[in-house]
Amino acid sequence: MSEATTKPLPINPFGGEAYRLTLPNTASAAKLARDFVTSLLGVSRHHDLVDDARVCVTEVVTNAHRHTPTPLIRVHVAVSHQRVTVAVSDDGPVAPQLLRALRAGPEREGGRGLMLVESLALAWGANTAGEQHPGRKVVWFTLGRPVPEDGRA
Repeated sequence: MSEATTKPLPINPFGGEAYRLTLPNTASAAKLARDFVTSLLGVSRHHDLVDDARVCVTEVVTNAHRHTPTPLIRVHVAVSHQRVTVAVSDDGPVAPQLLRALRAGPEREGGRGLMLVESLALAWGANTAGEQHPGRKVVWFTLGRPVPEDGRA
C-alpha cells in the first residue's frame, strides 16, 4: 500500500457504472453493504468476485463502524467489464493505525483485516476525500482480473 495522500479517489476510476449507498453507522451497516455489493456483482456477472468482495467490504465497513464516530457510512461501487472498485467513506481521519494495521502479525488479536483486504485486492488504499469533504476518509479496494502485460483483456 502506498502512503495516504490528500488526493481524492475518482468516483469511477475504471469507467463503467457507478452506484452509491448511504448507511447509518449501525451494527447492521456491514451486512447491508455486503448484500448491496453482492447484488451488484451478481447483476454485472462478476460472480467470481463475490466471495472476495464480501470479505473486503465487510472489513472496511466494519472498521468505519467500530473506529469512527461518523453518523453515515457511504459506499461507492464502480463496476466495469474487468474490475470492481468499492470505496467506503466516513467522517474519520486517515489515521496511522491504518498503516500499522498492515504490520499486524499473526500473534495480534486484531488488525489483520486490512492485511486480508491487501491479499485479495488488486489494489487498495486510504486517503482523504479532498477539499470538498474535509475530515472525511475514503478506504477503497479494487477486485478483478489483472490486465495482461500486453494490455489485452
